Amino acid sequence: MKVKSILVSQPEPQTAKSPYFELAEKNGLKIDFRPFIQVEGVPAKEFRQTRIQILDHTAVIFTSRTAIDHYFRIAQELRLTIPDTMKYFCISEATAFYLQKYIVYRKRKIFYADGKFADLVNVMKKHAGERFLVPLSDIHKQEIPTLMDKEGYKYTKAILYRTVSADLSDLADIKYDILVFFSPSGIKSLYQNFPDFEQNSTRIACFGPSTAKAVRDAGLRLDIEAPTAQAPSMTMALEQYIKKVNKN
Repeated sequence: MKVKSILVSQPEPQTAKSPYFELAEKNGLKIDFRPFIQVEGVPAKEFRQTRIQILDHTAVIFTSRTAIDHYFRIAQELRLTIPDTMKYFCISEATAFYLQKYIVYRKRKIFYADGKFADLVNVMKKHAGERFLVPLSDIHKQEIPTLMDKEGYKYTKAILYRTVSADLSDLADIKYDILVFFSPSGIKSLYQNFPDFEQNSTRIACFGPSTAKAVRDAGLRLDIEAPTAQAPSMTMALEQYIKKVNKN
C-alpha cells in the first residue's frame, strides 16, 4: 500500500529546513506531529519527602535542557539560593549554553562533554572530590548511575520530573499510513490511549533498539527501523521505504 500520511510522535520542528518538511514536499505526503508523551515536574512537597538536600551538593550534572528547567524550578519552589560556587557539568555545549537562561554564564564554573555521558564522566575526573547532584526523569538511562558507580563518585540521583502519556483521545478516528516512534514510552502511550489498537495495514517506524524492542514486545509489526548503516536517520529510513512502496 502506498504511503500518503505519517504521524510523527514528536513536537513539530521549529525550523523550516526540517528534513521532515522536505520529505513531505518531495513525496506529496501529509506529515503531522504530535507528542505521545509529556513531562510533568515533581511537586516541591513530594520532592521534600525524598529528604534530598540540594545545597548539600557542590556540583550538578545536567543531561538535558529539561533537567536544567526542573532543577531551577524546584530550587525556586523550595526558595533556595544556588551559590555562585556551584559547578555545572553538562552533557553537551548546547546544554551548557542553555544555563544562560538561569545564571550569569561567564561567572560560573561550567564544564561540558561532546554529547556522550561516558565522556562527561571523564571530564569530571579532575573534580572527583565534588558531591554531585544528578537531576533526572523517572525514566532514565541506566548507564548514568552505572558509570558514576564505576568511577566511585559521590552522587545523588534526584527525580525531578516524570515522563507521562499525553492525552491523544482526539486522534481516535484519525488514521495514518505510518506511525513513527522514538521511545518505549511512546508505545506505552499508544496503548494507554487506545487499548484496542489493531495495527492492520498501519506501518510502524521506530528509532533506536530500545524502541524497536518495545514495538515487538507489544506484538506489533515493525516495518521501518532506524538507525541502520543505510539509513542513519529516521527521515532517511522513511524515504527509502516510501520510494519502494510508492514507486508504482
